[in-house]
Amino acid sequence: MGWVTQSRRRQIRAKGRAMQLMRPTGTPSVSVMAYAPPPQAVALETGAAVAPFVAQITNDELATATYGAPRTNDILMDGDRRYALKDAQPVYDGNTICGWALISSGGETNDISGGLG
Repeated sequence: MGWVTQSRRRQIRAKGRAMQLMRPTGTPSVSVMAYAPPPQAVALETGAAVAPFVAQITNDELATATYGAPRTNDILMDGDRRYALKDAQPVYDGNTICGWALISSGGETNDISGGLG
């Protein structure tokens, strides 16, 4: 295990929070510890400013659960917020994948009340 892997694990464990990664069908799913830094860039999408949601994860949970590589349109749940993956960039430590940068959009909540109350 190289310093890249150790450094990622340390940062994600210290600053991360639990999230759920799943295929669009809902199964399989895997719990991951993810670190989502504040958005750095804002893209214009249909005239409105939209910042992509980027979460850094290790490959540990995916390898243990035999989930495989994250794919476009997989779902990342952060609490009650639901994000659709647009891209997943592998992070290498030498020749070994040690983590993923999950780039997603969305952020809709699962709250079906519509704010009525």
